[in-house]
Amino acid sequence: MEFPQPQNNEKERLEALKEYKLLSTPTTPDFHNITNLAANVCNMPIAFVSLIYKTNNHLLSCYGISLDKTPRNISFCTRAIQSFDRIYMVNDIHKNEFFKNSSIVKEYKVRFYAGVPLINPEGHALGTLCVYDHIPRKLTNVQCDTLVSLAEQIVSLLELRKKNHLLQDAENELLKRNKQLENFAQVVSHDLKSPLANITSLTRLLREENIGNLSKDSIMYLDYIEESSYTLKGYIDGTLGYYKANKLLEGQKTDIQLQPFFEKIKEMLIIQHAVFKYPTEGIVKNINEAALTQIVLNLVDNALKYNTSDTTRIKIQYESLENFHQFTIQDNGIGIDKTIQGDVFELFKTTGAKDREGKQGTGIGLATVKNLVNKMGGSISLESDIGQGSTFIFTLKK
Repeated sequence: MEFPQPQNNEKERLEALKEYKLLSTPTTPDFHNITNLAANVCNMPIAFVSLIYKTNNHLLSCYGISLDKTPRNISFCTRAIQSFDRIYMVNDIHKNEFFKNSSIVKEYKVRFYAGVPLINPEGHALGTLCVYDHIPRKLTNVQCDTLVSLAEQIVSLLELRKKNHLLQDAENELLKRNKQLENFAQVVSHDLKSPLANITSLTRLLREENIGNLSKDSIMYLDYIEESSYTLKGYIDGTLGYYKANKLLEGQKTDIQLQPFFEKIKEMLIIQHAVFKYPTEGIVKNINEAALTQIVLNLVDNALKYNTSDTTRIKIQYESLENFHQFTIQDNGIGIDKTIQGDVFELFKTTGAKDREGKQGTGIGLATVKNLVNKMGGSISLESDIGQGSTFIFTLKK
């Protein structure tokens, strides 16, 4: 017996087949629905979707039989993908010497076969959609057209699955690189803290030991060094805080009482010369306290720093919505220009304004807030006008 030989593009066809990652994938209802429909439209007892690998036909979905693979060398489907027919048909298998030893012919006593090659967009025949019957027969034009349409639908599903795999691979690679970047940022930021502290200490020591002996230019240079050191320290602390914030999300959820929670915030920020109003009763159920603390700390700290009013006023409100916790933090600070409000939550984006001590922000604090809020299933918005203060409203999923 002369077995069908692989075509010239067989290597490329097998490589293309691997891209779909279907050999070890369990069958899905989408393919089962198509084989059921093919069998019913053609009024046949057996139908399946086959993917043709190097030595076996992998059956992606079966109707009327229970198989997961068949030998390739004497299979109908191998002949089907090597033909140039729209539909490859064997009207009476008993009249074809080649197929008499086929396991399907012997076990299921089939007499008729029709298979439509599954041609992907690159022109490779991946396998077939095929039907069998126990008696010799022919297909009507309507049945042929329907099988071809169903085969095209199978190819569309295969392409969709391949794209999903590619997207998943891309996402996994991005997550891997993001983790590497996170580790790099943490290591670099941590390693910079010690030499930066030395620079700051030596600058102070140099100033103290040479009081009265420094020229105006020397004093100015030392001021530049100290100011630059403090700015760099802000970036380092902010970067560490930004990446450490993700660790906060690993904390357990708990119920917190609002009054003691905000009293702790007040103590941590040493709020003494500001009017700080917050809820004095109520409980927030099932929430990550560590992450919420970081969010509120960042927002209230900004409200304190970017405020030139005679009396700083900060008001916090809480509302329990159907699916979210909602917090509102309002201040009477310097406000934020409307033209840049869409950027202030992006990493390293600043408003350009200076705080009470004349220092410019790093653009990390609000980015940390948004990062935490988003990962907790919520959202954050800003309402502000220059000279009229700011109102931040954020929600966290219950």
